[in-house]
Amino acid sequence: RIVRSSKYRHVFGTAEKKENCFDGVKVSGSAWDSNKVAAGNKFVAAIWESGGGGSFAVLSNDNTGKLGTIPLVTGHKGKVLDVAFSPFNDNLVASVSEDGNGRIWNIPDGGLTESLTDPVQTLIGHKRKVGSINFHPLANNIVATSSTDYTVKIWDIEKGEAALSVSGHSDIIQSVDWNYGGSLLATTSKDKKIRVIDPRSSSVAQEAAGHPGVKGSRCIWLGDKEKIFNVGFSRTSDRCYSILDPRNLDTPLVKQNIDTSSGILMPFYDNDTSLLFIAGKGDGNIRYFEIEDDKPYIHYISDYKSSTPQLGMAMRPKTACDVGSCEVVSMVKACKTILEPIHFCVPRKSELFQDDIFPDTPGPDPSMSASEWLGGANKPAIKISLEGGFVAKPKTEFKPTVVKEVKEEKPKTETEWKQEVEALNKRVAYLEAEIAKKDARIKELEN
Repeated sequence: RIVRSSKYRHVFGTAEKKENCFDGVKVSGSAWDSNKVAAGNKFVAAIWESGGGGSFAVLSNDNTGKLGTIPLVTGHKGKVLDVAFSPFNDNLVASVSEDGNGRIWNIPDGGLTESLTDPVQTLIGHKRKVGSINFHPLANNIVATSSTDYTVKIWDIEKGEAALSVSGHSDIIQSVDWNYGGSLLATTSKDKKIRVIDPRSSSVAQEAAGHPGVKGSRCIWLGDKEKIFNVGFSRTSDRCYSILDPRNLDTPLVKQNIDTSSGILMPFYDNDTSLLFIAGKGDGNIRYFEIEDDKPYIHYISDYKSSTPQLGMAMRPKTACDVGSCEVVSMVKACKTILEPIHFCVPRKSELFQDDIFPDTPGPDPSMSASEWLGGANKPAIKISLEGGFVAKPKTEFKPTVVKEVKEEKPKTETEWKQEVEALNKRVAYLEAEIAKKDARIKELEN
């Protein structure tokens, strides 16, 4: 048997020692399927277990060890369901919640010293709870949100308005992902369909049956390979995955069962190395594969094993990886009370920069503005070399042009309530009279 030649056959994962983990967090155990954590170049965010209202923690990367009392980002009226960091501004974090709003927060360098209640922007427009938020990979200040009102909205967060809205789903949207060039979105839904959306024409470009299982399904784009990776459950409740060509969604290129566990799968893909990671909720292990352009398209490499089950998982940006130790992928694993960084490295003896496993990667500068992208532009990513390590830019200030705020309704006085009841009674009487007139007219016509 010929052994396939690959630079990544021996990639291995190592978890940080406990003193370098974020110990003492309370990760939300809510049933909503999100990653629970997000990670950027400077911070890690985790959705918090809280009663009444919703909050999440933002921890500076060097704030590890046993954490005492942690200042939280509180401001949502309902549970926080998803958080995401901006790829172009390390201090900007977005959150969405059951209260139907999205919020954009500015985190000071070094992390929070007190609880944060005022967002720099509020995204008001969804009719029901908002379940996911994803920043555009190339355009500045564009985010996509999905909601249980069955729509996907595209926001310009500087203006705080929904620039585009796409309907076409007939049930709850379970996952949303931008493609590598940021021109299309892929979604999975509880109606067991997978869709490719062209957001700028506000239309569903492709639609096909996804995995037939009842439980949660997710999809991600496989980078510049322009294929879609879809995980879910089979009819017999086995966990499975498929690889789809967006031009022909109906016939999967690959379809494979994984195992019979019940946890929802979370897929992650690193475009520079073509490595794909699958972490199951409630599992302790992470499977990883290598993706190829030609058949069989996917090769199993190995498993990262651990005894503590994960509630969620996030992948750090490539610029946060430690190039010196040949770390190609950096993950953050969320357990109930601890966030554990995991480093996936390629074993190399040389101390020099390994340019074959670290190609130029999309950097911290957007390739277009929000208005350019909304106007129809598509520009390739601005890439940087990781040689010598990545140095984060000084903090860029996010200045929204229009700040939307949630209107607080004050409790009404007794007089105001009485006036309202009177007005409504008048309205009812008027409508009843109108109905009586219409009934008489209908009888007249019938005779």
